[in-house]
Amino acid sequence: MADDVRAQLAALDFASVTPQEFARIVKGLTTRQISELAKGELRTRVLAEVFGRMSRQFRPEAAGTVTAVIRWQITGESRVVYETTLADGECAVRKGRTDTEPRLTLTMADVEFLKLVSGNGNPMTMLLTRRLKVSGDLALAAALNRYFDIPKA
Repeated sequence: MADDVRAQLAALDFASVTPQEFARIVKGLTTRQISELAKGELRTRVLAEVFGRMSRQFRPEAAGTVTAVIRWQITGESRVVYETTLADGECAVRKGRTDTEPRLTLTMADVEFLKLVSGNGNPMTMLLTRRLKVSGDLALAAALNRYFDIPKA
């Protein structure tokens, strides 16, 4: 079953999938399926597409004058780091860790990350169950869902 789903997703052109379609795909997968799929080249493609869309999903009117570097550490078969910089009503995304001290660092596994960004996960539940680790500005962490247009499945 996982091989069939993996093959279907591997053949998918993620650039043509809307955020709402992505949310439905994630919602339709079990935690185990997401974990199995978040490996290798498919994982790299999915993470690159999600982070590549963040600047388009950013809601500058909601963020106002917020200035922050947010470091996203995604664990799994390897640790992947992305940073988003919010400043001057814009969101810039870059792969990798910079020397800049982040105002907020979020650390989570692939499953939690994909559920979170697809609107299929509750960040408070993830935090309380220690599946999401937050360090830095907790008020900023609490406001993130307002700063981005999170799809609904």
